[in-house]
Amino acid sequence: MLSLMAVIQKELLLLLRDRAGLLVLFVMPAVLVVVVTLVQENALKTMGAVDTRILLINQDTGALGRQMVEALEAAEGVRVTRQVKGRAPSRVEALALVADGVYQLCLIIPSGMTERVRARARSSAQASLSEKKGTEPEATEPMPCIEVHFDPTVMGSFRSAVGHLLDLMVLRLEVAEKIKALGELLPEVIHRSLAETLAPMGEPVPALPALDLQLRWSEMPLLQVEDGDARAVQPSRLPTSAQQNVPAWTLFGIFFIVLPMSGAFIQERINGTRLRLLTMPVGYGALVGGRIIAYAGVCSLQCLLIGGIGKWLLPLWGAPGLTMGGSAVALLVITACAILAATGYGILLGTVIDTYQQAAMIGPISVVIAAALGGIMVPVYAMPPLMQKVSVVSPLGWGLNGILDVFVRRAGLAAVLPEAGALAAFFCACILMAWRWERRQG
Repeated sequence: MLSLMAVIQKELLLLLRDRAGLLVLFVMPAVLVVVVTLVQENALKTMGAVDTRILLINQDTGALGRQMVEALEAAEGVRVTRQVKGRAPSRVEALALVADGVYQLCLIIPSGMTERVRARARSSAQASLSEKKGTEPEATEPMPCIEVHFDPTVMGSFRSAVGHLLDLMVLRLEVAEKIKALGELLPEVIHRSLAETLAPMGEPVPALPALDLQLRWSEMPLLQVEDGDARAVQPSRLPTSAQQNVPAWTLFGIFFIVLPMSGAFIQERINGTRLRLLTMPVGYGALVGGRIIAYAGVCSLQCLLIGGIGKWLLPLWGAPGLTMGGSAVALLVITACAILAATGYGILLGTVIDTYQQAAMIGPISVVIAAALGGIMVPVYAMPPLMQKVSVVSPLGWGLNGILDVFVRRAGLAAVLPEAGALAAFFCACILMAWRWERRQG
């Protein structure tokens, strides 16, 4: 027991002298959590709560152009600008402002759109009422085109959202115009049919007024779409940026424990401390166990620090605070197993690596690769199918899935046992490989 405590004290003293290692372990993940969470929170707001800046040029003098402008101005999350410096910008000026990032997109309504749309709607209604089946509407007017020009830096998801909004607006205008044209043409068709039927009988055919068909019925929904959580135990809230980023970057920081651990191994090997320890009555289990306990304690401090930042500091900067939705016991188990996996990997690297240069390359690169595969940087579901299959081998992915089960899916202990077991097995495999390497080296 005394030898184990001595090893723990030695490891902690070595770590305290390694200021660069302490910065990597505590400052780097803390900064990553704060920066990434704040940036992602702003990005999420940009996709929803923060108004989208649209520069609008309406070249149409008809009613449809005015209706589209009014619909855009009434839409939630949209801020329409029609004048720049007191006047309507030209097409070239508008595109330049969007290209420079002043506005996120520019919408240009073409001149003569109302007349051309109504002509095409009438042609479409005539084709629909034609006695000849399969009659196509005559293209009496060229199809008007509403131009949308995006800032080159705008992401594809944002473009798709704006495109869906415009498609719905255009669809509403199209339906309204087609119904109006149908109301004008339908009495003519009925009158003609009655005339053909009653004329041989000598009966007079009354004139039919145009139908004033309204679009009020379109505002009454017939179906609705309701989203919910697949876990039907209790209603779910959307995961916040803190719930997504704090666990992810905490795991990333935990696994960076391999740097100071491997460095301590190499330092002992170079200055001869390793040989002196082996000549003392200290077993291999005490040496490894002391290191595991010491660095596991450091990793626990990392978790407390970053968790505290997520819970109390992030709300001060406008981001949501970290809240846990599941079992505290489950969180403790999966976190402990992740810490063991990280320390086991550090012992393995420290055992098989010979130089600081190798440790500086293999350690961080392997952790970054495992983080990328495990969904720390990009969600696994957004990866290509091949990478999704490869991601199952990442210990960081196991840990992240288990922690998200607790934070987001409100899981209990039973739900995280598979991930916890995989991390524990990874820890045991690393220790076993390190022990066999030590025996092979004599």
